[in-house]
Amino acid sequence: MTIVFKISDNLKPQMLEFYKDRMSPTHPPYSVFQVKDFDCVTTLYESGKVMFQGIGADIEASYWLEEERIKNNRIIDIKTGQDKNKDSSSNFLLNMATIGSDEVGTGDFFGPIIVTATFVSKENINFLLDLGVRDSKKIDDSKIKKIAPAIIQKIPYSSYILTNKTYNQNWSEDLNMNKIKAILHNKVLYNLKSKNYDYQKIVVDQFVYPRKYYEHIKDVPDKVTDITFMTKAEDKCLSVAAASIISRYLFLKEMEKLSTELKMPIPKGAGPLVDETGIKIAKEYGFAKLTEIAKLNFKNKDKIKSGLK
Repeated sequence: MTIVFKISDNLKPQMLEFYKDRMSPTHPPYSVFQVKDFDCVTTLYESGKVMFQGIGADIEASYWLEEERIKNNRIIDIKTGQDKNKDSSSNFLLNMATIGSDEVGTGDFFGPIIVTATFVSKENINFLLDLGVRDSKKIDDSKIKKIAPAIIQKIPYSSYILTNKTYNQNWSEDLNMNKIKAILHNKVLYNLKSKNYDYQKIVVDQFVYPRKYYEHIKDVPDKVTDITFMTKAEDKCLSVAAASIISRYLFLKEMEKLSTELKMPIPKGAGPLVDETGIKIAKEYGFAKLTEIAKLNFKNKDKIKSGLK
């Protein structure tokens, strides 16, 4: 695979800094530098054109394509290396058939992490718009509970629920929150992509630089790499918005189950009320119960321990 495009002037210093420790001692005529990694050769030419060659060309180029989009509002066609129309940079995804993913629960001490991917065909765009689908964080829980079942019934989706028991068993400095999210996003995206839906884009709400995202999933056997990363993607892509609503709905259902099991309201988030509830749970059920229902790398754990003294 070969990808070529002209890098913007304001990104050249960043590119030189980024690759400075990996530059080859020799490089082709009329080039500024060349970097030879095991899966990609990156060459910057004096003309400003940058060329990525090899099986990892798409992954290596994705970082700089995203930097162009964020810092220069450039949407570059990976096949031609040419800028797409400027008016396509904001709402163009709303009229496309897309697969998109989003997650909930990563900032909540109680409750699982839930990641969902959906496929929204062009035929289902108006259905979602009529429901008022948008980012779940901008819709109250009562409306989530009302519209999510209709979305689940009509829109193809894949969800994964990571329990806190499993989360605590696997947490480490090497397996941090962003890596967990990347692995789970890849899992649900691959599940949908493998069904061969006729999509035009795969979209993920950006929570880490694309290069780092792909590093996080490098050891996963089945990878999705044709991803468009976008900030605030829930407002720009209906499949991401639908995924956020389904994830939120499933999260609310899990929290309701937990509240019923423990016979007390279980709060969301990680604030003082969460600490108070954690102390109450530890007193009634033992501190070990928290290993099943809470994320123990959160600072809330220490506050709860202090409250038990």
